[in-house]
Parts: sequence; structure tokens; C-alpha cells
Amino acid sequence: MSVDSLKEQLVKKRTLEEVYDIAKDCVRCPLSQSRTKVVFGEGDSRTKLMFIGEAPGEQEDIQARPFVGRAGKFLDHLLKLAGLERSKVYISNVVKCRPPNNRKPRKKEVETCNPYLQKQIEIINPKVICILGSVPLEALLGKTASIGELRGKPIEKEGITYFPTFHPAATLYRPAVKEEMENDMLSLKELLEKKKIKS
Repeated sequence: MSVDSLKEQLVKKRTLEEVYDIAKDCVRCPLSQSRTKVVFGEGDSRTKLMFIGEAPGEQEDIQARPFVGRAGKFLDHLLKLAGLERSKVYISNVVKCRPPNNRKPRKKEVETCNPYLQKQIEIINPKVICILGSVPLEALLGKTASIGELRGKPIEKEGITYFPTFHPAATLYRPAVKEEMENDMLSLKELLEKKKIKS
């Protein structure tokens, strides 16, 4: 099934549950063959703040929940730092199935899964989206600049403020990123206060 036909299928869907009902059985790209479970996203559908990462990892694939592995524990730390409750924001990924060996999702996989993400954004209608890493940066904004250049700098587009930072998994390989991400979360906290967005 083409991306356009998936978009058509999603057009009349009004709730995240309706979109999930289609996504949970998706076999539109090869990632469906190696996944255990679809990791759709979780949180408060009435929130004004979304966090969007790259793809599920091993633990996410097992539990069908985003950011529950080692990177997820660091994300929980960052949320607390920003004064946010995990249950009151919405967390998802660009692709909903785990790539083999946690490799980066391929362009075609991102494009195939994109209608689900766009529909999630349309339904939730956030004021701020925190972009976690280069894959969602490119998927959402088409940016070719590195996440290191754009991190911590709000980008306005079509009524949404995008706030890029590193993916929490980067801290597992590059400890210096930890402090930068913590600083970014404090900047995000200020941004949310200015926009009067509460968690």
C-alpha cells in the first residue's frame, strides 16, 4: 500500500485510538517483519507538548512503549529537570517499529511511517514539539544542518515551535552530551513558561 493510500485511510480518523488500530497491524515496510510489537506512542492526547524520537529500541519493542530502555531513563531525568510529568506530555517516534540491531531508520522507512506521525501531530495539535535527534529533525523540518548546530534553538513553523536537542541515546556513547541536553531542557522549561504551557 502506498503512502498516499495510507494518508487517505487516515483522513477521517479523529482519535489516536483509531490511528493505532491501523498502525498496530501495519506491514507497509520491511521493519514489520522483525518487530515484536508496534510502538505507537503514549501520554496525554490533550497536551500541548510532544517529544518525538527516532525509533523504538529493544526494550521498547518488547514492551510496546516508547523510551523505556536506558535512553528512556535519561529522558525521564530530563523531563523532571524541565518540571514535566511523563504522563502529561505525549512521546512518540518517527518510525513505530524497531529497526534491526537498532540501526538508523532508512529514508524509505521514515517516509512510509510518516503519515502516522503526521496524524498524531494533527490530532494532538501541540504548541511545542521537542525533537530528539537528527532523524526527527529531518523528518519534521527537512533540515540538513546537524542537530549539534540547531540544538536548543526554537524553530517556528506553521504555528508550532520545534525545539531540537540530541537524542537521549547519544549520552550513552558521548558523556559530554549529557550536560548539553540538561542545559537544553532548562531552556525548554523557560520556553514553556513563556508560552504558559504546563505539564
